[in-house]
Amino acid sequence: MFETISIEPLQAYWWIIISILGSLLVFLMFVQGGQTLIYTIGKTEPERKMLVNTLGRKWEFTFTTLVTFGGAFFAAFPLFYSTSFGGAYWVWMAILFPFIIQAVAYEFRSKPNNLLGHKVYEWFLIINGLLGTVLLGTAVATFFTGSSFLVNRSALTNLADPAISRWMDPAHGLEALLNWRNVALGFAVFFLSRVLGTLYFMNTIDHEEILLRCRKQLLINIIPFLVCFLSFLYAILIRPGFAVRPVEGVIYGEMNKYYHNLVQMPLVLMIFASGVVFVLLGVALPLVDMHKNGSSGFWYAGAGTFLTVFALFCMVGFNNTAYYPSVYDLQSSLTIHNSSSSLYTLTIMSYVSLLVPFVVAYVWYAWKAVNNKKIDEAEMEEGGHTY
Repeated sequence: MFETISIEPLQAYWWIIISILGSLLVFLMFVQGGQTLIYTIGKTEPERKMLVNTLGRKWEFTFTTLVTFGGAFFAAFPLFYSTSFGGAYWVWMAILFPFIIQAVAYEFRSKPNNLLGHKVYEWFLIINGLLGTVLLGTAVATFFTGSSFLVNRSALTNLADPAISRWMDPAHGLEALLNWRNVALGFAVFFLSRVLGTLYFMNTIDHEEILLRCRKQLLINIIPFLVCFLSFLYAILIRPGFAVRPVEGVIYGEMNKYYHNLVQMPLVLMIFASGVVFVLLGVALPLVDMHKNGSSGFWYAGAGTFLTVFALFCMVGFNNTAYYPSVYDLQSSLTIHNSSSSLYTLTIMSYVSLLVPFVVAYVWYAWKAVNNKKIDEAEMEEGGHTY
């Protein structure tokens, strides 16, 4: 049965699934961005209760998507999982820790007589919003800039030490913070999440003072986002990228590789350009008319974020490109072809993935099923907050 199936379409199919999950994850980080604004937008205790309560309705979606993203990567591209998660473990632990304390904060912040007091839990949320976004963006940037690892498949025959991949930097992933291009994307994700969080507040809170502060925060955060994102984009487009000769599987440096990918994949270029336009439109609409367009801006910017990130994943994974390059040993770089699961595994997983539309329908139902009524100060004074 499986002899009649080609593995290449399945590898591309699962990279698209990974790209969708990664794009959804970045969009859902509006929760993290909103958490960093608790004290900036919320000036009184009732106002902060409103902010935390509306974020608390959605925080589990981000956590669940992060876990699903990691699980899908493990199943479809196990060599990446063993190389990155097994080698760059300090940076991944640094990413996971803020998400753990976020879960603790939403669970215990509003509990009476809690151990640490609600302000400490609010700072847990702020830490999650800062570190979770910056570190995740920094880690994803290494898909373009490269990491220091060695892959030796012949090590499987060494019973004493059968590890295929080895991380060659003692910082085990934290060295990514020393590359300004990585940090630029990290802070781009941070400021974008704050923009999305601000728009989400405008979409879900009915409070004039909060809306006015949100409008101000849009201007404050969109400018550094554009500076960081455009700096990263310019840096990767004008520098050599990591190309693959499809027949031999040889990795080599190609000048302007990611620019070539955009030009040679016009559909990806269209998706990318559309995403950028939607993000800017989502910000511009509330600035023009806060009351009329305050609710719609979130969905425009959210859709734009999804499309832009999806295009970036396609740009780094397709068109004969190494999506996880090694700067230590170029030929150890990972592509969707040399790091994927077997034909049998990908085929079975593809059958299972036919259930994805039902999962998406359930997620949409769960999103809508949660109380989506706009929060106001009267509700908080009546003790309506739960987080």
